[in-house]
Amino acid sequence: MKRRAGEREKELKKKKLLEELGENRLPYMTPADADFHQLWKTKYSKLIFRKSDTIPEELHQMVQEGFLTLRKHDCFFQDLVRIKGKDFVTPVSRILIGNPGCTYKYLNTRLFTVPWPTEGYDIKYCSPGVHDACKALIRLNDYLHIEAVKALQGQNLFETKEIKDSTVTDREQNFATSFTEKGSVSKDQSNCCVSEDDYISLKNRTSYNLTLLNYMDPLQMLYLKQEPYFGMGNMAVSWHHDENLLERSTVAVYSYSCEGSAVEESNEQKLKGRDPAVWHVGLKVAWDIETPGLAIPLHQGDFYLMLDDLNMTHQHCVLAGFSPRFSSTHRVADCSRGTLEYIFGQCELALQNLQTDSESMALSLKSLETAVVKQVEEIHNETSLVLSEVGKEEQIEEQRNETLSCFLLVLTERQKLRKEWTARCQSEAAESLPEDQKPECHPFWTDDECNMPLPYDLEEVIANLQNLVQSVE
Repeated sequence: MKRRAGEREKELKKKKLLEELGENRLPYMTPADADFHQLWKTKYSKLIFRKSDTIPEELHQMVQEGFLTLRKHDCFFQDLVRIKGKDFVTPVSRILIGNPGCTYKYLNTRLFTVPWPTEGYDIKYCSPGVHDACKALIRLNDYLHIEAVKALQGQNLFETKEIKDSTVTDREQNFATSFTEKGSVSKDQSNCCVSEDDYISLKNRTSYNLTLLNYMDPLQMLYLKQEPYFGMGNMAVSWHHDENLLERSTVAVYSYSCEGSAVEESNEQKLKGRDPAVWHVGLKVAWDIETPGLAIPLHQGDFYLMLDDLNMTHQHCVLAGFSPRFSSTHRVADCSRGTLEYIFGQCELALQNLQTDSESMALSLKSLETAVVKQVEEIHNETSLVLSEVGKEEQIEEQRNETLSCFLLVLTERQKLRKEWTARCQSEAAESLPEDQKPECHPFWTDDECNMPLPYDLEEVIANLQNLVQSVE
């Protein structure tokens, strides 16, 4: 419900903003504009940009070969997402790679990681090339983690008091070195002038647990949406805040446009605004019509960092160039409820309320307390045992009514979610996907299964529950 309310609020803000603009367009700047760097410093200071020559050449080569290998093995897929109640297939193809068991959710779609090589896990890859690609990405992940720590440390020092650049650089280097050498919080950090709390905070906000890889060839796209506020041209990814992240965590993005496959820069000598042949990242202050936007060109091997709360206070988009492009977007995903470990734990918790008769082997529930029923059903351990238990004569009428009312609420919500998912599975966008990529309706079972749970369509069950509740009132 919170998500739907948030979507409505964003849509109203967008509508109001477009109404205020009318036929006009907001101003934006590129590096060619005289005030570009001043605007960046004053309004976008938490965006850190690094050119490709700051990254070791060996790392560039490993990562870029990894991109091409993953595409060669058909590892990139377009996602079926849901925006404002409608289903769409993304123009960008993606794959999620990261810590084993992690997931990432965006636009009502949850992706599961292809695990990168991790100590303690025996991970089987379909080919040595895919293994090497995943290994390269974790190397890039480690590099970007250190760069993010240094950048955040520099921001913290800059914001607290003025310090000479050389001092900042020395302290950044000491701080970053302590991360790589120790790998955990040191009790004695006086040498880099960082408190233990700050050390832990910075580590948590930069310890990327996954990367969402993107690929798109703009010349193969039949249609690309136009940027609506500034007139920046074709968008590969619309304006957005990144979702499902640890609060105030840093996002790092490495960009690789395949130069040589298309004109990398326009032949026109003077262009008004951004060069349409070159990929850019666009930034704007969220829901603001006063501050000019930024369009920053992205060349092969460049990377940028979105620090601290920039992802919350600002929005960003990706503006398409002419050439195919890969990107690796490293994130600290909020996995508190989105890992396989969590899901298995919840299943175990739900099963704790189940008992088996030693003689008849019949299943029954240990407790029908409202809190227990609510917890189990919210975990989504579906069985028909709740209904059979509350139907027993020995149940106290008051408790029965309370349990039925609780059960009715969670089943009604479940039915609503199932209808939405069924509609997504049958949508035109879903039907356009290859057969092995189409979504499926689950859970699925047959009528002859032992201990058959409730049916997929819960309308009849909900109607019976409503009648039961009314009969005891």
